Amino acid sequence: VSASLVGATVWAVSKRKLQSTWATLTLTPSAVNKIKQLLKDKPEHVGVKVEYTKTKGDSDEVIQDGVRVFIEKKAQLILLGTEMDYVEEKLSSEFVFNNPNIKGICGCGESFNI
Repeated sequence: VSASLVGATVWAVSKRKLQSTWATLTLTPSAVNKIKQLLKDKPEHVGVKVEYTKTKGDSDEVIQDGVRVFIEKKAQLILLGTEMDYVEEKLSSEFVFNNPNIKGICGCGESFNI
């Protein structure tokens, strides 16, 4: 278990057109750079899966610009067409998942339906 955790948020995308793709997940350059930074001093890790992972397990992987993100097979359809970004603001920094398939979200922003 890693001592450092990285936050993530799922956003519904209504006013922004994402590039259509067959990939389950695409990464913005900001997300790629942050993942590279997180893995820089961890050569024993093969990629990220919400947390660092040393093995692929029962996941499929997205490889983009030299970084690997593992996605649980159960989540693939939910994430289809999603863009993973890394956003830094004055008071926070986090990975953000822009999912064009979201039809509604709960008040806290942690649950969604498609």
